[in-house]
Amino acid sequence: MLIRAAAIAVVLLAFVVPAHAQTAVETATKLIASYHEDVARIDRAREILEDTLKTEQRVETMVLLARVCLLQGEIRATTNDAKLAAYGRGREIAQRAVELAPKSEDAHFWYAANTGRWGQTKGVLRSLFLLPAMREEIDTLLALNPRSARIHSVAGNFLAEVPGLFGGDKKKAEEHFRKARDIDPHYTIARVDFARFLIDTGRHTEARRELERVLAEKQPANLADWTVRDVPRARQLLESIKDAK
Repeated sequence: MLIRAAAIAVVLLAFVVPAHAQTAVETATKLIASYHEDVARIDRAREILEDTLKTEQRVETMVLLARVCLLQGEIRATTNDAKLAAYGRGREIAQRAVELAPKSEDAHFWYAANTGRWGQTKGVLRSLFLLPAMREEIDTLLALNPRSARIHSVAGNFLAEVPGLFGGDKKKAEEHFRKARDIDPHYTIARVDFARFLIDTGRHTEARRELERVLAEKQPANLADWTVRDVPRARQLLESIKDAK
C-alpha cells in the first residue's frame, strides 16, 4: 500500500507547477503589463525569468521570456548590437519552447516575431537565410489559429518587407493587414503597421485614417504597447505625411 501511494505521489508531482515558477511568471506578466509606467520593468521581468529558467524548464516561462526579449530589443536596447542580442536570445528561448511544445501558438509566435525583428535589424539582404524558417513559422501559425490578428500582422509585415524576388507579395501583405485589423480593431500595432504599408504604397488618406484611429483608441488591446510604441509611431507617421495628398 505504501509503495502504491508513493508511486501515485511521484506521478502527481510531475504535474505540479512549482510555486516559485508560477510566482515568477505571474510577477513578470504584471511587470510587462504596466511597463508604460516604468520601462525599466521590462529589464526586471527579464531578470526574474532568466533566473527562474536556471532551475526549471517550463514552456510558459520560456514563452514569456521570448516576449520580454522582444520588448527589450524594441524599447530598451539603444544600439543595433544590443537589439540583435535581445532578439537573438528571444529566438533561442522560443525555439526551445517550440521543440518542447510544437503545437503552442505562443511559442511559434514569439519565435517568429523575434526572428523577424532580428532580420529587420540585420537587414533583409543579410538575413535571407532566415526566409525559409519565417515562411514555415507563418504557415504553422496560420494553421494553428487563422483568426489571430497578431499572426496576420506578422504575415503582412513579412510579405511587405521581403523583396518580391525572394517571396514578398504586396497584395497578400495587404490582405493580411486588413484581416488583422478586422479581426481585432483594438490591436493597434497592426493598424500602425498597416498605415506604414499604405504610406509606402502612396495611399496617404487611408493611412491618416488608420493612424487617427490609433490615437483616438479608447480600449487598446495592450495599453502598455499602445502608450509606449503605437501612439508615438502613429504621431511620427502622421507628421511624415502632413503635407502629402
